[in-house]
Amino acid sequence: MARYDLSETEWRLIEPLLPNKPRGVARVDDRRVLNGIFYVLRTGSPWRDLPERYGPYTTVYNRFNRWAKQGVWLKVFEALAAKSPGSLHLIDSSIVRAHQHAAGGKKGARITPSAVLVED
Repeated sequence: MARYDLSETEWRLIEPLLPNKPRGVARVDDRRVLNGIFYVLRTGSPWRDLPERYGPYTTVYNRFNRWAKQGVWLKVFEALAAKSPGSLHLIDSSIVRAHQHAAGGKKGARITPSAVLVED
């Protein structure tokens, strides 16, 4: 099992949530595809650089998109969050560094309120 692969417990939770419409051609193993999706999402590598052990990168990418459009990822997230609510972690903006040009404004620019009070 590779570093980013699903454990048996995780797989048992996710497997029933995946759509399984039999087609004419035999499907690539869903678990292998999921492991490939998680590999790309965790490493940030391009789809084309997906290791061969996960199958064709086009299959992994297409299944990721198809499942996103069908709302499968939301169901998976909700199931995992319900099973382990203590494992949810949020990223706070104070710990994530922004690029130096992220603000886009001039340094020392004065912030003006949207409504200016006028005296009579």
